[in-house]
Amino acid sequence: MATFKELGVRDDLLRSIELMGYEHPMPIQEMVIPHLLNEDTDVVGLAQTGTGKTAAFGLPTLQRIDTSQRTTQALILDPTRELCLQTKNDLEDYARYIDGLQVLAVYGGASIEPQIKAAKRGVQVIVATPGRLQDLIRRGAVKLDDVRTVILDEADEMLNMGFVDDINEILSHVPDERKMLLFSATMPKEIAAIAQNYMHDPVEFVAGTRNEGSANVRHIYYMVNARDKYNALKRIVDYLPRIYGIIFCRTRATAQEVASQLIQDGYDADALHGDLSQAQRDAVMKKFRERNLQLLVATDVAARGLDVNDLTHIISYSLPDDNDIYNHRSGRTGRAGKTGISIAIIHSRERSKLRQIEKHIGKEFERHEVPKAEEIIEKQLFNLADRLENVDVQEDEIAPYLPGVLKKLSWLSGEDVIKRLLSLEFNRMLDYYKKAPVLDYVPEKKERKGSEKKERNQLNARPSSEKDRRTGEQGFDRVFINVGKSHGFYAPDLIRMINSSGAGKHIGIGRIDLLTNYSLFDVQQGEAHKVISALRNTEFYGKRLYLEIADATKDYAAMSLEGEVKKNRAERRREKYAAIERERRNRSDRRTRRDAERGFKNRKKNADDTAGNYDKFMKKSRRKR
Repeated sequence: MATFKELGVRDDLLRSIELMGYEHPMPIQEMVIPHLLNEDTDVVGLAQTGTGKTAAFGLPTLQRIDTSQRTTQALILDPTRELCLQTKNDLEDYARYIDGLQVLAVYGGASIEPQIKAAKRGVQVIVATPGRLQDLIRRGAVKLDDVRTVILDEADEMLNMGFVDDINEILSHVPDERKMLLFSATMPKEIAAIAQNYMHDPVEFVAGTRNEGSANVRHIYYMVNARDKYNALKRIVDYLPRIYGIIFCRTRATAQEVASQLIQDGYDADALHGDLSQAQRDAVMKKFRERNLQLLVATDVAARGLDVNDLTHIISYSLPDDNDIYNHRSGRTGRAGKTGISIAIIHSRERSKLRQIEKHIGKEFERHEVPKAEEIIEKQLFNLADRLENVDVQEDEIAPYLPGVLKKLSWLSGEDVIKRLLSLEFNRMLDYYKKAPVLDYVPEKKERKGSEKKERNQLNARPSSEKDRRTGEQGFDRVFINVGKSHGFYAPDLIRMINSSGAGKHIGIGRIDLLTNYSLFDVQQGEAHKVISALRNTEFYGKRLYLEIADATKDYAAMSLEGEVKKNRAERRREKYAAIERERRNRSDRRTRRDAERGFKNRKKNADDTAGNYDKFMKKSRRKR
């Protein structure tokens, strides 16, 4: 195995990376570093997140900087503020023994004045987000005339975030003879287009296989009913007492909802999404990096570019629409040669999506059963035993208090002390998981011809009470609400409305069926009237809400359709009357304008006649004189 010295890395940089604990180069570093040090061609580097791309481009870029000049010689573009700061910190760590080398990070969400002052003092390397860099260029604070190296870091994420036009604008200020490096975890066609349009015969280096998932990550999935996703998440987290990970949600509302529920249930969790201010995001990330949080619940956009070490698990609470996004998610664990686990919690309708992701990343997901109550309790007990075994006992500090405590507990045997200690810690969990149901969706059988048809036949053979959407499940009341998917109404909207309605924070919501013009949902028995009273006569984007206990004898589909028809007729009638009224007003306005014009003409004619008579009178008067 090669060493960094054998790759051609300079001694002052070697001292820094040895201090950081780097021993041997990773595959992408071994391929890219010698090429960048010895060749002037452009480079496309493809490797998963966490495989050492920053050192791969950072070490040779720093080695080629002329520190005697205080002009900008290297430009690195990153998609997010967090990644921009992380890259800048890494480069400063590499360059700690290089005298006179300055690295500046410029990004939005922070005061621009200090960045302008630092840029005007002169820096050799700028790490920037595209929007803020353009602002500094327009203000004349940053000059790119001497840039010899341009690096697009996490290029696929920059494209996903819509930075193509910004990149084009920035590159127009950079000399044509620059060296351009493009680093990405995946190679979508847009990246290939950038390489073709802006790079000169680039050399491509691929660590692993294109778009392949990280080799150090196991992929696991749990299949549950959609209504059981949150309960399954809690069980998974309880089964992993030492988890340190990110839970990914597709929308901001879902991320905030899941984080709020976890916090309410006593977990060390917080949310990260686009509705938070930059100060709030910084505070959350500080807590997470310092491990004061175990779980970060985030959207993909908010978590782009986050570089957090030693994540044990990534959990996809909802699968992403884009397969490449799943690759980015899972690549945040199993970094720097360590192993990690990526978990997906899916429902039955997401199986085909999971298969597409498997093909895309070239890896197969393992199906696991949702942990059962006895498995969770056993895992938690052993974790407590480990903590007791490894606790740091401060003998001198605790010695003064021991005699009194030992005397107090002298009547208990060692076994009794342990039993009481465990009960003190776990009575709440034992009560919670007492008679806990199995959450797994019906286990998958080996697929064979006709299996889908058989599944449909089995569904049709179920009792009508099970098939009937209008009937609640055992222990729940069924509630009708007069909004559905055609109104933009979805499950997170319902849960958010109930939580903010004042009906109560601990109301249990069961199965939710979203139809075109209406929805039906289960509410814990005895709580339905609270929900109905709290939401009645409120509005959802202008539509007044109506709720009632669902009646199994009512055909809500027909009623909703009839209601929509009546509504459409009424709207057409209103539109017709409105058109007639507008025409009447137009006619009235035209009549008024005609009358006004006639009046003006008559007044003008009278005035002209009066003026003419006056002139005649004056002429006669002059003749008489």
